Amino acid sequence: MITIFRNALARIGEDYLLLGLLFALIPLLIIDQPSVGEVVGYVHWQTLMALAGLMLLSAGLASSGFLTHAGGWLLTRMATERRLAWVLVVFSALLAAVVTNDVALFVTVPLTLRLINDNDRLLGRLVIFQAFAVNAGSALTPVGNPQNLLLWRSSPAGFVDFTLAMLPLAGGLLLLVLALVPLAFSARPLLHQASITAERIDRRLATAALIGYPLFLGLVEAGFAPIAVGLMVALVALTRRSVLLNVDWTLLGVFALMFATLGIIADFPAVTDIAHRISQLPGGWLTTGTLLSQVISNVPAAILLDQLTGDWRAVAWGVNVGGFGLAIGSMANLIALRLARRPHLWGAFHAWSIPLVIAGWAVAMLANDV
Repeated sequence: MITIFRNALARIGEDYLLLGLLFALIPLLIIDQPSVGEVVGYVHWQTLMALAGLMLLSAGLASSGFLTHAGGWLLTRMATERRLAWVLVVFSALLAAVVTNDVALFVTVPLTLRLINDNDRLLGRLVIFQAFAVNAGSALTPVGNPQNLLLWRSSPAGFVDFTLAMLPLAGGLLLLVLALVPLAFSARPLLHQASITAERIDRRLATAALIGYPLFLGLVEAGFAPIAVGLMVALVALTRRSVLLNVDWTLLGVFALMFATLGIIADFPAVTDIAHRISQLPGGWLTTGTLLSQVISNVPAAILLDQLTGDWRAVAWGVNVGGFGLAIGSMANLIALRLARRPHLWGAFHAWSIPLVIAGWAVAMLANDV
């Protein structure tokens, strides 16, 4: 079921993004006339290989049924709306820090849809807070989201150093989301709580994925990304070959085109000048990343700003805060809202998210000064 949701979203969303990037890249190639070598050089190949390996491992872990089983066991034991919301926020945030924010949503949102099947108000609000939770949790680690992966691979920081640098921000954002739970959810008992049928766990696949994560990350950090990807492909193919077909490989093409397109754009003096002018605002590149994410989403913002400054920490903080605010700020927001299939949620989402991005920016500014 998770694979069906994932592939459906990929066909609807990333194919259009792929076409849009192609149409944007063609005139840029005509105007700027970069050489083939220059265009290829804009692409962060190490990041793409790291992303490919993570996509494989995340698809394997999700397909094993392990995460769905654990989440279902946990959520069906919550007695009140508020307690369910608190546990769901923490579970989604922790999951996002390990298996990326989109995989966390593909696990938790379908669970919520099955658990809360006749209360649209509660369901909608839980989905909104799941989007907030994965944005906060994924900010913690290099593998939590694509923008962190990019900035980690282009920075001199190791996995632990990057995580420690992001800890004050991720912790502050998660506490902020948790603080909103009592305002959004009542202490009423869950009167209409559906049961979730226990999903069979493919223990062999789950074990392979869990062992593969530390092995893969260790090899990537040591600079052996191509070898790491090859090993993960072999590991997944030997365990369950069908997982290879379930991975959204189109996403790698999207990122390659995004790197090339934004790399060319970053070379235009006018773009550089505008970005540096915005960086003169209070908060510098942190503020720039937050604002730019509201216009072009946080992954493209990270790619663009990475070309303009070596202050990876400020950019990482800014684009992760920028995941809140407008729905376009993070792909995770769009995934959550699409999976919920409730059109009225867009207004409710922004009623919470716009104050949240302002508060999140304030928290980041305070934590940055400590």
